[in-house]
Amino acid sequence: MVPSIASLGALLFAGVLPLVLAASTGPTTSPKRGLCFVPDSKYPNDNQIWTRQPSSLTWYYNYMAEPSPAYAKIPQSEFEFVPMLWGAPENPTDTTFLKQIKRLVQERKINITNVLSFNEPDGPREYGGSNLDPEVAARVWVNNIAPLRDMGIRVGLPSCTGAPAGLTWLEDFLKSCSKIISDGGAKKNCTYDFITIHWYGSFEALASHMGRYSAAFPNKTMWITEYNLAHEELASTQAFYKTSAEYFDRLDNVERYSLFGAFRSDVSNVGPNGAMLSAGGELTDIGAWYLGREGTGTLPSAGGNKNNNKNDGKNDSLRLGSPKGVLAALFATAVLIGL
Repeated sequence: MVPSIASLGALLFAGVLPLVLAASTGPTTSPKRGLCFVPDSKYPNDNQIWTRQPSSLTWYYNYMAEPSPAYAKIPQSEFEFVPMLWGAPENPTDTTFLKQIKRLVQERKINITNVLSFNEPDGPREYGGSNLDPEVAARVWVNNIAPLRDMGIRVGLPSCTGAPAGLTWLEDFLKSCSKIISDGGAKKNCTYDFITIHWYGSFEALASHMGRYSAAFPNKTMWITEYNLAHEELASTQAFYKTSAEYFDRLDNVERYSLFGAFRSDVSNVGPNGAMLSAGGELTDIGAWYLGREGTGTLPSAGGNKNNNKNDGKNDSLRLGSPKGVLAALFATAVLIGL
């Protein structure tokens, strides 16, 4: 049901959204938090920062099918590895990914319970997308992802960009996937367990984007597997982190989330202020907060270029959303909590 203006107003004055918008004053922990892992070969010791206690992180993914060597000795029950099928093999009938997951489970005895699929298939490769035709992606899914559900492994829908074309891509993908499956046997539809979201923009636009996905895929939980406020001032970026983390933690249908920022500020492609490590490799306030610790007071520029705290003006139009304002967040919140 579409919420009325009256119900939106009631939501506002009842204090639900203001509580979310108010940044928490102390450190918070959450079992939902995970690591979007980008290994650092230049500073390998940085890789251990994320599992050094105290840390609130319970899971990680690395855009690959195999666990990262840096965390290979940590039990799955303590730090869950979630494999990803990043793109499509040259031959859509290639089942290498499926074989890799079976080997992890059957031979290496790693308890794989969740799998991610296709990274930004609606985006070009030069921006980090896997750039896949929906029909090709569907064929790869049927051969590699669908069989995993028969093994009891939960699977997520492809992680599209925040652009409006992302939902269109997913609709075309599901139509193609269901057609392939229905032509081949008793199953009639492609099935999945959760939806995945990427977002680089304001909190209000993020909430609106989540509302659109919740409406398009009702009764499915969400994983926000990449998000940040890209290329903005430090104070705005810190406020965005606090507000969004509290928002995710309050929503029952947000199952997991992972901030894209586990790297040093001088190599960050979301701007220096979105990074969780300073140029010198120390935890910034955002990095410490994300791990559930008190802020460090370390500036992103510490140990490096002292001009890093300015907006670098880069254009993330492919990933950024457009709607802004409290009304958008109110509407999204109303949809997400079922008003």
